[in-house]
Amino acid sequence: MSEYYDELEIRDPEQRQQALIRAVAAQVAHAKERAPAYRERLAQVDPAAIDSAAAIARLPLTRKSELLEEQRRNPPLGGFCAVSGPELAWLFASPGPIYEPGTRRPDFWRFARALFAAGFRRGDLIHNCFSYHLTPAGAMIDSGGHALGCTLIPAGVGQTELQVQTIADLRPNGYVGTPSFLKIILEKADELGTGIGSLTRALVSGEALPPSLREEFLHRGIRCRQCYATADVGVIAYESEAEEGLIVDEGVYLEIVRPGTNEPVPDGEVGEVVVTSLNPDYPLIRFATGDLSAILPGTSPCGRSNRRIRGWMGRADQTAKVRGMFVHPHQIARIVARHDEVVRARLVIDWVDQRDEMVLQCEVEQPSEALAEAVAGTIRDVCKVRGAVEFVVIGTLPNDGRVIDDIRRYD
Repeated sequence: MSEYYDELEIRDPEQRQQALIRAVAAQVAHAKERAPAYRERLAQVDPAAIDSAAAIARLPLTRKSELLEEQRRNPPLGGFCAVSGPELAWLFASPGPIYEPGTRRPDFWRFARALFAAGFRRGDLIHNCFSYHLTPAGAMIDSGGHALGCTLIPAGVGQTELQVQTIADLRPNGYVGTPSFLKIILEKADELGTGIGSLTRALVSGEALPPSLREEFLHRGIRCRQCYATADVGVIAYESEAEEGLIVDEGVYLEIVRPGTNEPVPDGEVGEVVVTSLNPDYPLIRFATGDLSAILPGTSPCGRSNRRIRGWMGRADQTAKVRGMFVHPHQIARIVARHDEVVRARLVIDWVDQRDEMVLQCEVEQPSEALAEAVAGTIRDVCKVRGAVEFVVIGTLPNDGRVIDDIRRYD
């Protein structure tokens, strides 16, 4: 039995990169032809000119807020979906509300690969505890499990006693859902004195998996892996037996960009996860997830050769309200862009003497009073609120992806 889902996982990295660039170019051409929103947004883009990572980085981002606006203007999917009518199998609702499609394409959300890496195989019985209520989570797992040849128990969430009884009666091999709900089920089984030892593997997502909780599951005989997915894109990255970072899925093109901009950051630096989906039915181009992560150096010890990310590291949307005015990450990027001397910047907002104070910490090589005054003037012009300037040594600011650091405490 192969230890990999398919040969794509062990491709030469350079060959993969070139194949992905060609795939993104083809997806842009397809989106312009079939998705009205992209026909308008990418009107000036020549797909034939997309021949490098730099060319992809020049394409506009698609943000969740834009999906919401376009869906209100052009319901139900805002013109971003490339199929309609009988080709659509589902319409889901997420908070916002934002509506997501599901089509009849097998493994629409690409969960089979993540399930395989978590140890699931053809013929396994999966207890699926992701929600089936309006959101696509439950259907995501069902679709991937069926593609892998598994049988699914559509358990959903809640009703923990019934969950325990069902597992005891049907004896599934593994669990899929959030890690916290797995812990709840195990504790309820202990309380009821019911054996659910058939569970030996798990794929979890939707929240953090602390090392202590992973160890607790392993102590109970359950090997637990995790994946990172969104309702819009599906699986973005998944964990293998190496348990060293999350391996980027073969069906997406992933970038990490500086929050507030569309510019990719160097490998290792924390930034916002941006994904181009290669699913022709729902061709999201440079979709900004709002999540923070970073590229890990090297490749996974498991032999899969795709790039890895550190996993979910928080949210990129760091908008803050200061003295009645909203300050956004993209405004900090505009300030930095106006001053070549500033390498990186971080706005720190605090509550001092019963009032908001903000200080823009700037990494510069040659600090000066004149530069401080100039940057302070730009802060006032761009943000419409005054802020102080503090110069720091290059490389001093934390590598955590934060552009605005709101440390206000009102105790």
